[in-house]
Amino acid sequence: MTGRHETLALLLFSAFVAVTLGITTWVSRRRHGSPEEFYAGGRLFSPMENGFAIAGHYMSAASFLGVTGLIALFGYDGLLYVVGFLVAWLVVLFLVAELVRNCGRFTLADVIAARMSERPVRIAVGTSSVTVSVFYLVAQMVGAGSLVALLLGRTGEAAQAWTVIGVGALMVIYVSLGGMRATTWIQIVKAVLLLSGTVALTVLVLVRFHGDIDRLLLTAADRSGHGKAFLVPGLRYGGSWSARLDFVSLGLALVLGTAGLPHILSRFYTVPTARAARRSTVWSIGLIGSFYLMTIVLGFGAAALVGPDAVRASNGNTAVPLLALDLGGGAGSTVGTVLFAVVAAVAFATILAVVAGITLASSASVAHDLYATLRRPHARQRSEVAVARVAAVGIGALAIALGLLARDMNVAFLVGLAFAVAASANLPVLLYSLFWRDFTTRGAVWAVYGGLVPALGLVVLSPVVSGSPGALFPGVDFQYFPLQNPGIVSIPLGFLAGWLGTVTSDEVPDEARHAETEVRSLTGAGAV
Repeated sequence: MTGRHETLALLLFSAFVAVTLGITTWVSRRRHGSPEEFYAGGRLFSPMENGFAIAGHYMSAASFLGVTGLIALFGYDGLLYVVGFLVAWLVVLFLVAELVRNCGRFTLADVIAARMSERPVRIAVGTSSVTVSVFYLVAQMVGAGSLVALLLGRTGEAAQAWTVIGVGALMVIYVSLGGMRATTWIQIVKAVLLLSGTVALTVLVLVRFHGDIDRLLLTAADRSGHGKAFLVPGLRYGGSWSARLDFVSLGLALVLGTAGLPHILSRFYTVPTARAARRSTVWSIGLIGSFYLMTIVLGFGAAALVGPDAVRASNGNTAVPLLALDLGGGAGSTVGTVLFAVVAAVAFATILAVVAGITLASSASVAHDLYATLRRPHARQRSEVAVARVAAVGIGALAIALGLLARDMNVAFLVGLAFAVAASANLPVLLYSLFWRDFTTRGAVWAVYGGLVPALGLVVLSPVVSGSPGALFPGVDFQYFPLQNPGIVSIPLGFLAGWLGTVTSDEVPDEARHAETEVRSLTGAGAV
């Protein structure tokens, strides 16, 4: 990149960081230090505000950078991510949004522990929530490293490493000082910026092709080097039986995983009522649906205008900034420089906002579920918030280390793994707790570990970790599981383990507690 790119990009980065740090400082002066304030922002956000914040949470680097890059590289097969991410919200809307808001207080474990033995359930669900959050954080770190290295014209490992460290440091500051209130406003600002930038780029792509979608698709297919195969299923997932199973496995993970993501579920506690939670979800569906429709245009636009070679150089992670540069007139143009820097700054804002939200959710699980379960009875709420702040530092350090390890992988693919773990470990126990009268504590613990352990084990034994050129450890081969996404195996195992643990348990289900939970989940009576 030229010096103008670097200077403008750094100015825009600095402006966004300054604004978000200002929000965090302002909020930190108003905080009261209570768990309700730190974890849920005082439950004072309106449905529209929370809907924008949910959209800001969900429209991550995987969406803006990774999905667009996959569409640019693989055409039709890249659309699976768009469909999966969007359809997943129907599961959230119709099955869990209101019920989770009514039954819980701050975390997913609150919902499960409402009718179970609290200690083993909180330890199991807290562990799985932190695991899912770390997977998701790694994807954002990889996106940050690729993006800023490109912006600054430094593609070496040192530049990416320092970028990842910088993002990790900022997210710890946002969470430890500002809590949920600061994180929410950062996500709202980021959602507005991201949607505005996406609309502008989509309009420019359509103007370039005079509104002719057919011409856009045909040009993308010709430029891709795959011809008509670019526009039909099978380019990435149709070469063999294992590729087809991978396609199904990924689809299951994307559609079912959202309802088990801790950082998404925690957003329903920031509104005052269950009705507000449902209205928040409706707002977010509209915003997210519009965004994903536009990413389709951007993906094919990148294939048509940028070309596969430039996109493939970063595993697809920089397709959108390169598209913006081309739409503005190329590397030597002023408009291209401005567009490139603005889009890259928006993507950077996306990463910062999402990592802050995920870090908050995972630190809440550590403090509210794990620490609060193990602490002495008289160690109360203020110490729990202090532990959450310390946990944010530890989780940030772990995410930085794993982000450096996985820096050469596509961010959308990494998020697909997080969705698979969430669908395998968190969704079965959540649905059983809400809808199965005879569900027991053993069933809950087995459901979590019965999905979590196979999901992680299969990932370790898959082509993601070894045995392929793009693996984490390409020089060794302990690949025994042929699929890249474990969802098709681990999700059914999670449900099966929950059923098996329940039917083999000697525990007598507490019908009174189930009835209380059922009434509370459906009516909101007694909800916090």
